[in-house]
Amino acid sequence: AFPAPRVTDPSVFGRVAVLLGGTSSEREVSLDSGRNVLDALLSRGVDATAVDGMAALTEALAQKKFDRVFNILHGGEGENGVLQGLLEALGVPYTGSGVLGSALALDKIRSKQVWMALGLPTPGYRRLAKGDDVHAAARAIGLPVIVKPSCEGSSVGVSRVFDDADLQAAIDLAVRYPGELLMEQMIVGDELTVAILGDAALPSTRIVPKGEWFDY
Repeated sequence: AFPAPRVTDPSVFGRVAVLLGGTSSEREVSLDSGRNVLDALLSRGVDATAVDGMAALTEALAQKKFDRVFNILHGGEGENGVLQGLLEALGVPYTGSGVLGSALALDKIRSKQVWMALGLPTPGYRRLAKGDDVHAAARAIGLPVIVKPSCEGSSVGVSRVFDDADLQAAIDLAVRYPGELLMEQMIVGDELTVAILGDAALPSTRIVPKGEWFDY
């Protein structure tokens, strides 16, 4: 629960694995994030070590090399509930959301289904399977639309489509990644992010990219 007591003794954390890298499309971003996290922990006296990917972490945990995990994997098994399920089964504390929250949040289609079930507004969308008529889907939603892989993070595989003639190129990009595709009504407005710490929602932060479109 939040607020948690402030820890001033770094030894309380024991041996911390900073899980970074991995095999997802966001590997390079994760490596960069992980380096920053590792440097911050070490600067505060925490016994932290970088671990690259799930396989290396699983082997290290089998040898009981770590007491807890700081998860800074981006996308893939680091965010879809697989890692969280492993650590829950082993009883190893970790940062971030739990199994169900991770699995639902990374899958954009299922996230939208949850929101709709709760009566929350969300842009109109179509779930695209192989062979679906993407032009009919775009007409049903109304251009412009966003086309993206359902289970990739950030701006990976995302296209903005303003004209019917550009739909196929957007599909060709999105299908390079595993999982279903999502076509969604394009909404123009501010991008806001809200962090959750324990049971508390922290103040919203507005993200302002240097250019028109934020991309790693």
